[in-house]
Amino acid sequence: MSRLNDPAFAQRQSFTDFLQFQEAKNRLQGILKETNLIYSAAFSEECQNDVYIKPENLQMTGAFKIRGAFNKISKLSLKERQRGLIASSAGNHAQGVAYAAQKLGVTATIVMPNTTPLIKVEATRNFGANVVLWGDCYDEAYGEARRLEKEHDYIFVHPFDDLDVIEGQGTIGLEILEELYDADYILVPIGGGGLISGIAAAAKSIKPSIKVVGVEPEGAKAMKLSLDHNKVIHLDTVHTIADGVAVKKPGDLTFSIIRDLVDEVVTVSDFDIMEAFLLLLEKHKLVGENSGVLSLAGLKKLHVTNKKAVCVVSGGNIDVLTISSLVNRGLISRGRIFCFSVDLPDKPGELLKISEILAKLQANVIKLDHNQFKNLDRFMEVQLEVTVETNGHKHIQQIISEMHKAGYEIAKV
Repeated sequence: MSRLNDPAFAQRQSFTDFLQFQEAKNRLQGILKETNLIYSAAFSEECQNDVYIKPENLQMTGAFKIRGAFNKISKLSLKERQRGLIASSAGNHAQGVAYAAQKLGVTATIVMPNTTPLIKVEATRNFGANVVLWGDCYDEAYGEARRLEKEHDYIFVHPFDDLDVIEGQGTIGLEILEELYDADYILVPIGGGGLISGIAAAAKSIKPSIKVVGVEPEGAKAMKLSLDHNKVIHLDTVHTIADGVAVKKPGDLTFSIIRDLVDEVVTVSDFDIMEAFLLLLEKHKLVGENSGVLSLAGLKKLHVTNKKAVCVVSGGNIDVLTISSLVNRGLISRGRIFCFSVDLPDKPGELLKISEILAKLQANVIKLDHNQFKNLDRFMEVQLEVTVETNGHKHIQQIISEMHKAGYEIAKV
């Protein structure tokens, strides 16, 4: 389709006006927490660039979504507000709409999937919204929200494919360049595309040379595929730990904006995401949700050095059990924990030999299982399974090498 005949392009062709983003920023005065940039020595060392974090996980609702929701609702007329609001979400958008509606005195109904964690459901209710649980996935909740919109004549607040919502998210771009005008790159997570659309449009209205890079999970790269095919692609399935951006179909408006204004979209693995989560937690004592740390994971895909890069950590709404799981997986992924098994002759002193090798290499034993029944020839050999704390992949290779020199063949678990 020619861009001249593209309705989405025609609708937003002037959507690079600095003044409209400044007006949105003014509307949000007194609503937002200040999320000043944080310089990260740890991430800077990892990618050989000067890395700054934009911590939107510290917002009142734990994510950037409050910006777009409040901007959208505050622009509604009194008559429109009286109709009430409807939205669908499995998390951050729900809380953003609920909080904004509460602040502006508007009734809001949020449709959430039955699978939504209770902590997110309760957080949305605590902001005064009426929560309807429907379906087993976002698409089913979205369908029910659209049905209720027609039935009750509600105003639908879309999570990303809405110019007023995009405009609100774009205020992040203004804040970044007000604080660090000489930034070279801004890295932004992509789900439906609303956040990066707003940031790219706002940032390039001030500094056209700024590079804006989107980051998607490999298991949910709907926007990257859409750009590759120059049309909006609908994925059959998505599979990623970054549930907040697990979108099967990006927006038509957002696709149009990203196609024109975003410089590159890269993808990262779940392992990349886990490592970024762990490093953010360990080095900055900041909790980011899986989708929120995509930008940090994407630093590995920047094939430049000595540049100033700002990473938008878009949210931090994550439950404690998931945090525990991510920490453990992240430690393994970064070579901080190593689990291996080794078959030993069933005779005294063999366990001591293994312990001496580990002690010599300063590998701290966390767990040890000496089991005669895991080996078929239990009268001749026993299987030892060991978990040790290590200092990285190089340290792990030293352990493997020393074990081999001592005549032991070990298997990673």
